[in-house]
Amino acid sequence: MYNITEGYASFRHYQTWYRICGDLHNGQTPLVVAHGGPGCTHDYVDAFRDIALSGRAVIHYDQLGNGRSTHLPEQPAEFWQVALFLAELDNLLTHLGIADNYALLGQSWGGMLTAEHAVRRPAGLQAIVIANSPASMALWLAAAARLRAELPAEAQASLLEHEAAGTLESAAYRQATQVFYQRHVCRLSPWPEEVKRTFAAMETDPTVYHAMNGPTEFHVIGTLKSWSIIDRLSLIQVPTLLLSGRYDEAAPEVVQPFMDHINGAQWVIFEHSSHMPHVEERPACMAAVAGFLNRHDPII
Repeated sequence: MYNITEGYASFRHYQTWYRICGDLHNGQTPLVVAHGGPGCTHDYVDAFRDIALSGRAVIHYDQLGNGRSTHLPEQPAEFWQVALFLAELDNLLTHLGIADNYALLGQSWGGMLTAEHAVRRPAGLQAIVIANSPASMALWLAAAARLRAELPAEAQASLLEHEAAGTLESAAYRQATQVFYQRHVCRLSPWPEEVKRTFAAMETDPTVYHAMNGPTEFHVIGTLKSWSIIDRLSLIQVPTLLLSGRYDEAAPEVVQPFMDHINGAQWVIFEHSSHMPHVEERPACMAAVAGFLNRHDPII
């Protein structure tokens, strides 16, 4: 097993909660895990702690506004920008004393954040894993529209009806949304408890998700709506692993630019997964990530 340490990193006037599984300074490059959303919590990506069983320290954290970190429901949409979360990540790396040697895994929005971090070429970054993430929101929205058009007719009609009426909190809209989520977000039934905890937390405080994304995965009207990193991807110089699921809402055309523009990138598609291979095909996903990281640990 491994030791578990929890703490808080002071960031501006706020607090970022983190948890370390394992020993940060045992010679293996520690892995930092950035959760998605924006507005999720670390719970649903908790499975990546499995990698600590091999001796590599794994750090989870709740991004500002989420989980056990400081909540700021009074902040306007303009507050919630990519730059805020980049600064928070930099602060966490410095607080933990690992800014000179770390790997970064980001899932969904966390992968977008990981790419934004990597294009700045930080000196201590050794490798990145971009899991189930879009290279641009335009591609994401186009894929979501295509996948939504493949839903049963009654689900499509319900979504359109309630979006037109603005009744997005209705039980019928939520039920229709869940049809999409069960196909393209997590195909397990029932959902694992850690996934349920994240969705429950987002329902309790949807501030960040609504500000940056919107009401649902396929109805994106937040500050990220026009985001793209495609024209900057060639700046990424570190070893890169891409992960996605065959039924992922991050469809192949959404991930493809990472493969096209990051030199030497590798891509693993999990055939029985959608947006969460780390729970849908947990052992295979952990093996892929652990193997990739082992191959790219710096020689000390």
